[in-house]
Amino acid sequence: MSQEFVPDENESVSGALEEDCPNSDSAALSEQDVLLVTLVGSPQGVRETILTLYRLGFAEVGDWSPVQRAANAGQVMSVLIRRKVRSSSRAALTTDGTPPRKSEG
Repeated sequence: MSQEFVPDENESVSGALEEDCPNSDSAALSEQDVLLVTLVGSPQGVRETILTLYRLGFAEVGDWSPVQRAANAGQVMSVLIRRKVRSSSRAALTTDGTPPRKSEG
């Protein structure tokens, strides 16, 4: 099985992120959330889901990693890495963590 998703023992996660973003500094990286979206399933199911997410505007097809064999026989996986600027304030959320509703009027 391919070891493409297994990090090198000598490489830290922050080091890997800095390599992915060579023009950014450590402060900018610390203000980002790195999100991994993983699809695991049948080859057809993974391909169809990637296309559905593309049609919904979630991610470009080429943003996903190449399909790799998964641990279970007959299954494959693909990973999408998203970097998102961390929001500095939670004031925009209600007490249950959801965004407030827009007032009508």
